[in-house]
Amino acid sequence: MNQHVHDPYVLKAKHEGWRSRAVFKLMEIDEKDRLFKPGMTVVDLGCTPGSWCEYAVKHIQPGGRLIGLDMLPMDPIPGVTFIQGDFREDEPLAQLVAVLEGRQVDLVISDMAPNLTGIAITDQAGMMYLAELTLDFARDHLKPGGHLLTKVFQGSGYMELRKEVMKLFDDLQVRKPAASRDRSAETYLLAKSKRA
Repeated sequence: MNQHVHDPYVLKAKHEGWRSRAVFKLMEIDEKDRLFKPGMTVVDLGCTPGSWCEYAVKHIQPGGRLIGLDMLPMDPIPGVTFIQGDFREDEPLAQLVAVLEGRQVDLVISDMAPNLTGIAITDQAGMMYLAELTLDFARDHLKPGGHLLTKVFQGSGYMELRKEVMKLFDDLQVRKPAASRDRSAETYLLAKSKRA
């Protein structure tokens, strides 16, 4: 707890008015890879508390649309359509598809992670399951040429997931932003240009 309170990114997020330190991970990746453009349709999976939404919604205007989904509640953000529900269940996913109104998505972003148990094998399996569901969503709803940014943990199943991603996209980059804690196994897969 003490480390979290004195974390420079936590302090910076508070100072700049962001909801969480996670915003700096997305910000760094966006500065390098230029993820967002005006008019995009973006889906943020696992969006609570909302710092990724806060950042993204500013960068897709005018004309952009952002839909966030999370099992936890999220305080409203102007310009963001929020759906509360568990992404692993059919009903919230059906709500998300309904909100899209047949529109394909330009970008899927996900900072989603399972509730961590501290048991590495269990946490890794939970993370890989969420990443596979995210990839399935991108396969079904991302437009040709669209991009995917998803959090993963390096470990069992990681290389297999990368192979699956590379079947669907023209390019795959791995990103480990400075705001990711050194001791964390988290990394981000940035898959660009979904194949038609």
